[in-house]
Amino acid sequence: MRYTINGKLFDAEPRPGQCLRTFVRSLGWFGVKKGCDAGDCGACTVWLDGKPVHSCLVPAFRAANREVTTIEGLSANGDLHPLQQAFLDAQAFQCGFCSAGMIMTSASLSEEQKQDLPFHLKGNLCRCTGYRSIDDALHGRKTTEEDIAGKACGAGLGNPFGPAIVTGKARYTMDVAVDNLLHLKVLRSPHAHARIRSIDTKTAQAIPGVVQIFTWEDVPRRLFSTALHEDHLVDPDDTYVLDNVVRFVGQRVVAVAAETEAAAEAACREVRVDYEVLPAVFDPEQAMEPNAPILHHKGGQAKGNIYSEIHGEVGSVKDGFAAADAVHEMTYSTSRVQHVHLETHGSIAWKGDDGRIHVRTSSQGPFIVHQKLCHIFGLNQFNLHVFTERVGGGFGGKQEMVSEDLCVLALLKIGRPVKWEFTREEQFIGATTRHQMTTQVKLGAKTDGTLTAIQVRVVSNTGGYGGHGSETLAAALGSPLAAYRCTNKKADGFAVYTNVVPGGGFRGYGASQTTFAIECAIDELGELLGMDPFAIRRKNMIQPTDWIESVWKDPSDVGFGSYGLDQCLDLVETALASGRGEAKPDGDEWAEGTGVALAMLDCGPPTEHRSGAVMILLPDGRYHLAVGTTEMGNGCVTSHRQMAAELLASRADNIDIINADTDLTPYDTGTFASTGTVVAGKAVALTAAALRDNILEYAGQHTGTDPATWRIEDSFVVSGANRISLVDLYAAGVREGHRFEAKRKAYLSPRTTAFNVHGIRLAVHTVTGEIRILHSVHAADIGRLINPVQCRGQLDGAIAMGIGWALTENMVHNVQGRIVNPALRNYRIPAFADLPRNELFFADTYDKIGPLGAKSQGECAINPVAPAIANAIKNATGVRCTSLPFTAARIFSQLINGEPPVKRKQIAQEPVLVGSR
Repeated sequence: MRYTINGKLFDAEPRPGQCLRTFVRSLGWFGVKKGCDAGDCGACTVWLDGKPVHSCLVPAFRAANREVTTIEGLSANGDLHPLQQAFLDAQAFQCGFCSAGMIMTSASLSEEQKQDLPFHLKGNLCRCTGYRSIDDALHGRKTTEEDIAGKACGAGLGNPFGPAIVTGKARYTMDVAVDNLLHLKVLRSPHAHARIRSIDTKTAQAIPGVVQIFTWEDVPRRLFSTALHEDHLVDPDDTYVLDNVVRFVGQRVVAVAAETEAAAEAACREVRVDYEVLPAVFDPEQAMEPNAPILHHKGGQAKGNIYSEIHGEVGSVKDGFAAADAVHEMTYSTSRVQHVHLETHGSIAWKGDDGRIHVRTSSQGPFIVHQKLCHIFGLNQFNLHVFTERVGGGFGGKQEMVSEDLCVLALLKIGRPVKWEFTREEQFIGATTRHQMTTQVKLGAKTDGTLTAIQVRVVSNTGGYGGHGSETLAAALGSPLAAYRCTNKKADGFAVYTNVVPGGGFRGYGASQTTFAIECAIDELGELLGMDPFAIRRKNMIQPTDWIESVWKDPSDVGFGSYGLDQCLDLVETALASGRGEAKPDGDEWAEGTGVALAMLDCGPPTEHRSGAVMILLPDGRYHLAVGTTEMGNGCVTSHRQMAAELLASRADNIDIINADTDLTPYDTGTFASTGTVVAGKAVALTAAALRDNILEYAGQHTGTDPATWRIEDSFVVSGANRISLVDLYAAGVREGHRFEAKRKAYLSPRTTAFNVHGIRLAVHTVTGEIRILHSVHAADIGRLINPVQCRGQLDGAIAMGIGWALTENMVHNVQGRIVNPALRNYRIPAFADLPRNELFFADTYDKIGPLGAKSQGECAINPVAPAIANAIKNATGVRCTSLPFTAARIFSQLINGEPPVKRKQIAQEPVLVGSR
C-alpha cells in the first residue's frame, strides 16, 4: 500500500487490524500520542485529507492513497504554522503531551468555529492547563514576555522546550525506536483477594512470538514499597514484584515478554491461574473490625488491617467543647479519583554498549527508582542508569514505581530490550489513586465566633497496599488543622488496608480531603452563629505571629517566611462582590449561591528532601545547568533557568538545562510535595550564586583588580571602563587552569508556608440538580512569582482538577471490587466546556525562607476548590452535600430528601442547633 504522510511517500503494509496511530508511529512520526486508544482524549489527532480524526480509531489501511498530516507536517518551509506560534505565545501547554492533538484540531477550525470552542474542542482533553491558555492561543492573546538579561525572575518567559512541543519533536518516554525490542504485558487478577494455587503457562508459551513468561516464582522475594520517598521507612515494605497473594482486582499476576504487543496480550489470555478465593473487605470501617479478613501478614507495623494510626491532642477538647456556645458535628466523605496524566505509566529497559542497564521511564523520582531497583535485584549502583526525558504529566501518580521493575526483570532474564506501556484501563485498575477518606469533624465556638475546640477523626482507605498511606494521613492531620487558631485540638487518624486499588500520592496529598471537611464545617458553624463565611474565617485563621501547630506538641521546622492569607481573603471577597462573571440563568428553578474556602500548605514534606545542581560556564559564553528534578509540566526547567539567569545577570535563553538523569545530574529526592521551587530551586540559586562568585573572583585575579568591583552583564564581565566577554574570560581561564564550575546542595529545612483562597458563585437547577459555575475566583500567596504566566497556568490546572473532583470524577467499584468505569468517557475529567475562566490574584509577598522570595505554587490551589463549591451549593439551596462528587443525581436526591436530621444541644440557657450525620 502507498501512504502519503507529511508530504512523503511510503510503501508499507500495516498489520491486520492495526490502527493509524501505531502505524504512523512505526514510521517515525512520534508526535502522534497515545492517551487512551479509545477516541476519548484526542492526543492522537491527525489530519486525513485535511480533516482532523482520532487516529486510534481509524484502521491504517483506510489511509492508503490519502494524505495524512501529523503535527510534524503542520509547519511549512521551516516556518511554524500560526497555531503553533500562537501556542508558544500563550504557553498553551504544560506537560505538552496533549498539545500535538490539540493543535491539529485547533488548526482545522474556521474563525466561525472558534467562536464555539466548547463544542469544537470536545474531543480533545488537557489535564494540565485548565484550558485557559489554550483559549488564549486560539484568540491570539500573547502572554509571554521578552527575555531581558538580569530581569529573568518575574517575567513570563516561555518553556525552553516549547518549540519542540508544538512541532512534535519533543520526545516523551515511548518516543524512541529501539532495535530488537520486546514488549511486556501483564495478566491481572480478576479477584479482590485470593491466593494463587498454581499457574499453567504451557498454552501461552506456545503462542508464536512469546519469548518468556514470569510468575511469582521467577522474581526475587524481596519486599519493597512502590512509593517514592527519601526515607523509605515511612512506607511499608508490603509489596513483591509478583506475589502469590492478590489483594485487589487488577493486581499484576503474570508478566509476558513477546516480540509484539499482540502476542504478549494473546499469551496473557491463555494463562490459566487456579485461585483460592479469600474473603474480601472494601470498607475501611469494616476492615478495622476484629473479625475482618486480614490482608497482610508481612511488612510494616500493621495492627490487623490498620497499617498506620496517628493520634494527637493539644490542650483539651473536652474542656473546649464544654466552654462552647455552639457545636457543629458532621461526617464528610471524599471520593477515590485517578490522576489521569495523559501519558500513561511506562518504561523501556536495555543493556548498553557499556554493559550497564539503562532505564528510560516516566517518573517523578528517578533517583529513588534507581535505589529500589538496586535493592530488589541486587544491582551495583554504578551498573544502573535511570532517567527521564519529557514526562507527560504526573500529579503525584508517578511518585511511584509501577513499571520499571518488571522491565528490568525481563531484561535481566532475557538480555534483550524490554518496553512496557500501560493502557488507559491499566491506569485505573493497576496504578494508584487519591486516598478515599472519611472525616468526622466536631467544632466548638463562642457566640462571637472564637473557636474553642477542633476535633477530627479521619479514616483513610489505603487499598491493597500501604504506600503513601501514613504520609498522606499525616498531611491530612497537619496544615488543614493548623490553618485555624484554637487552643484545643485533637485528631485521630487511621490508614486502613482494604481490597481496592491502592491509594498513592496525589496533588494535595491528603490535605485535600480534610480541607474539604473542615472548610465545610467552618461554614456550618458560621451559619449556627449567624456569621458571614469570610467573617468567621478572619476571626479564627492563623496569624503571622502564631506558632504553627496542628495536634502535635513536637518542635517543627515550619514557619512564616511571609504571610498573605489576609490579602487572599480580601481579594476573593472583593471579586465575588463585584458582580463580574456570568449572570444567573433565567427561571425560578435556578438558585444562586456563593462559597469560599481557604487552604494552607507547608512548602514541602516533613520527611527528608534534598536536591543538588551543577553549573558550568561553556567556551561560547553560555551556561550549562544540571539539576535532578523531573519536568512533567510543573515548569521546573523554566523557573530554574530564570533563577540562575537572575543571579548571573544573564538571559534565561543563555542557559542550557538537563534534568532527572542519574548519570548526568546531581541527586534529587524527587519532584513531588511542592519541592520543585523550594528545594531544587534553592539548589539552583545557591549554585548560580557560587558560579557568579567564581567568575568574578577570576576576573579580578586575571586583571589584578579587586573582584568586588566586577559584575556580570549578560555575556560580559564589567568593572568601570573594563569590559571582557565571557568567551575571552573563559579562554584566559583555560590557559591558566581555572575551572568555571560550581556545585551546591539544598535541603528542605526550614519550611515556609503558602496559602490559597477560592471563591465560587454558582447556580443550581433545583429540578435537575445541574450546577453551573458563574464566577470562579482564586487568590494565592506563593511569594515572589518567578514566572507569572507559569504560576497562572499552575493555578488554572489545579482549579480544573479541583472542579473535576467536586463535580464529576469518581472511581466506582462493584460488590466484587472491580472498577466499573476504567475509561475516560465514563470517568469524565473536565473538558473545555466544563470549566470557567478563573479570575486569579496573587498576594504581594516576598518570602524570606524560599529561594529568591518564592514559595510552592503547583499543589495547594486544588485544596479549597471542592469545599468552596460545596459551600456555594449550601448557600444556594440550603442543602449541605457531604460527599464528593456533587453529581446532578446526588444534588437532586439531596434536594428531594432535604437536610439530614439535626439535634439540639443545651448550652447555658439557649438551645443551639448542632448539625450531625
